[in-house]
Amino acid sequence: MWERLKGGNMIRRVQTENGWVKGLPAADPRITSYKGIPYAAPPVGELRWRAPQPCEDWTGDLEAYNFSAIPMQAPISADPKNLYDREWHVDKDIPMGEDCLTLNIWAPADGRDHLPVFVWYFGGGLQVGYSAEMEFDGERIARRGIVVVTVNYRVNVFGFLCHPELTREAPEAPTNFGFLDQQAATRWVKRNIAAFGGDPDNITIGGQSAGGMSVAAQLTHPGNRGLFRRAIIQSGAFAPPYPFEFGLSHDLKTAEQKGLDFFAFLGVRNLEEARRMDAFELRDRALAWEAVHGWGKTFGEVTDGVFSHRNSQEWFLDPCRLDVPVLLGHTGSEFLQSPDVGNVSALKEFAVKAFGGQAEAFLACFSDLGSPEAIARESRVNSIEFGIRAAAKHQAECGDPAPLYYYLFDAEIPGWDSPGTFHSVDLWFFFETLAKCWRPFKGKHYDLARKMCDYWCNFIRTGDPNGADSQGEELPEWPEFKDSAPWRMRFGEVPGPEQCPENKRMAFLLTRYLESVR
Repeated sequence: MWERLKGGNMIRRVQTENGWVKGLPAADPRITSYKGIPYAAPPVGELRWRAPQPCEDWTGDLEAYNFSAIPMQAPISADPKNLYDREWHVDKDIPMGEDCLTLNIWAPADGRDHLPVFVWYFGGGLQVGYSAEMEFDGERIARRGIVVVTVNYRVNVFGFLCHPELTREAPEAPTNFGFLDQQAATRWVKRNIAAFGGDPDNITIGGQSAGGMSVAAQLTHPGNRGLFRRAIIQSGAFAPPYPFEFGLSHDLKTAEQKGLDFFAFLGVRNLEEARRMDAFELRDRALAWEAVHGWGKTFGEVTDGVFSHRNSQEWFLDPCRLDVPVLLGHTGSEFLQSPDVGNVSALKEFAVKAFGGQAEAFLACFSDLGSPEAIARESRVNSIEFGIRAAAKHQAECGDPAPLYYYLFDAEIPGWDSPGTFHSVDLWFFFETLAKCWRPFKGKHYDLARKMCDYWCNFIRTGDPNGADSQGEELPEWPEFKDSAPWRMRFGEVPGPEQCPENKRMAFLLTRYLESVR
């Protein structure tokens, strides 16, 4: 249900299950933005480290004019010497707090309904990040007739603590509270988005980096069946090409022990005392704990046997995975992996340790072992490309028909820092928010961003990125990615399909990886 503002014809006020919400015109007044809408109760006091609970109704209008506080995380330094602070973490005084379970909506204001819906989860290693980041402005996507929702969720110790007391208290939701927040927000969207003009039966979830990992985790949860129809995983579908662990997931017992050790570090005797701690004191103590154990290695995804039954990196192997189309890819300069060896002798030792009786078969995949540079060059693998190819190979061998659409972002990125296609830079492009960036982007960059946004929006509408652009002209064909036909879309100067390079080493590694994880 909606209302139009007096004297105007644009929808700015809608009724949700909890009460009326009033929005504001976006920069384009044909779009209304609604910011800081609560989808769950504040996770404070006794609700800290619990699954998200329903929020209370409100009376009168909720003036959804400003973003809420961002989730508790490390202080924003806004240091221009730091790439990511320079790029978008520019406000060191942005409000932060536990009362952060909110979402933001951009919707066409002209009264259309049954529009496709895009729900976005931010990245940041499950440790940092927030939906108010400037690159996540949903206006340009909404101008294409899509309702955009960006979600805040709990991160780090607030979102992923595990402890035996928590398991005893709520065995149905002992940890992974950040994932549960995402799920609760998406369920809120399913129940309420029709009031904003969206189609609750045409939802796409998407995310980048840890947000992409989150999408993979949501894909494997059986309780999400029917919640969304397709998924976008940007720079978040990893697989290890060489036998090692990324350390992105813990089993329940290991995570519980970390929780016990952390409580001892805090000097608290039990869960009740930990819940009484001031949020900022708890955050700072968790950061001190992290400084000892390593960033992201303390509080993150847990294969708890309840929400998560296997590491999200292995999403495509899960028999309960939702059978939906997936668009996924990466930038050209991120997550390149190779064995840590400096000469042929060290490479041979690594091969025996990693591949045992197949060591010689691995070494035979190299055409040049004459120098450390040649070894590094020939052994280098993008771990996201590897994960995508593993997914396609597994699907082909198992007869899984769900389509995959693979992209490589490899555009020239300007700036005095000559950053290359660094992790996350593609966010500016598919959200088409280049104008918010300090970098001296030119016309070719804006053209590329417009086309990327068009592809993404086509996929959000139909599950297929192909079709017309925003001007009605047909876009270059983006082939479905298959093990037998490994074509991807390369976003360089202009978008165009290309076949992935084939080599014996990649085939060897894929076979070994799938043998080890099945």
